[in-house]
Formats: sequence, C-alpha cells, structure tokens
Amino acid sequence: MATRQIVTVGAEVLREKAKIVTEFSERLWTLLDDMRETMILAKGVGLAAPQVGILKRVAVVSTDDGKTVYELVNPVIVKSAGSQIEEEGCLSVPGRVGFVERPLTVAVKAQDRFGKPIKIKTEEGDPFLAIVFCHEIDHLDGVLYTDKAIEGYKPPENSDK
Repeated sequence: MATRQIVTVGAEVLREKAKIVTEFSERLWTLLDDMRETMILAKGVGLAAPQVGILKRVAVVSTDDGKTVYELVNPVIVKSAGSQIEEEGCLSVPGRVGFVERPLTVAVKAQDRFGKPIKIKTEEGDPFLAIVFCHEIDHLDGVLYTDKAIEGYKPPENSDK
C-alpha cells in the first residue's frame, strides 16, 4: 500500500464526472488499498477516487478511525429519508467548513472490490454515516460540499453546533 496525494480545489478532476468501473482487477484493489491508507493518514472519514486524481466511481468511507471501512465501487443512493443540516469539511477543501442539508438516512447500492453487489443502509442512530456517503458520492459527480453549502446559515442557539 501507498499513500496518494490528495488534490485540492482548483484541480479540474474534482469537477468532472467519474467513469463507471468495469474491470475488477488488481489495479482496482491497489487503488482501494491506497485510498484507505490515504484517508486514514489524512484523518478523513471518506475519500473518493477523483480526490486522488482518478476519474473512477470508487470511494472509501470510515467513520470509526478505520476500524470499519466501506469500499464502494459504482455507488448509487437508491433511497433516502429525512433531513439534517450539519457542518461539513473536505480533505480537498482544506481549512473551510460549511453547513449542508443532507438526508438523515440513505440506502446505497454499490459493488465490492470483486464486483459483487452490495447494499448498505444507514440507520437513524448514525446520521453522520449518511452524510459521508452522500458527500463522497457527490465527489463522483464533480460536486463539492461547497456547492451545496447554505450561505449565511446559523444553527439554532439551543443546538450543540
């Protein structure tokens, strides 16, 4: 495994639509392994292939410091419910944060590193995971959280944000 350089705002690859993965080979497995290592070392909770300069529909997600890592190939959100507004940041947009409205729960269909279909459903007890899945899948379509940030949003005073 090796770490990859994370590209930042201004890199054209972040604004392009990633291509569907059709070949499930050692090359993909190396990319997934490298992305996992890069995400963990950068202290991120998700990383999409365009963030390391690769225009493939691939992402890794971990909200528990790398103990559980979801590898998503060709992910699609097939169902969402509820709504939440939370603060987001991004490894490709260093030093900035913004509030974004996302679903409270999502169901994601994808493939694993071998091409086998997988489905992941977030629960109401883990709304952060839903945010991360949405954020990383947006990257695959050339969308950054800053495109969706609610300008001038201030959380309610009685909230913990």
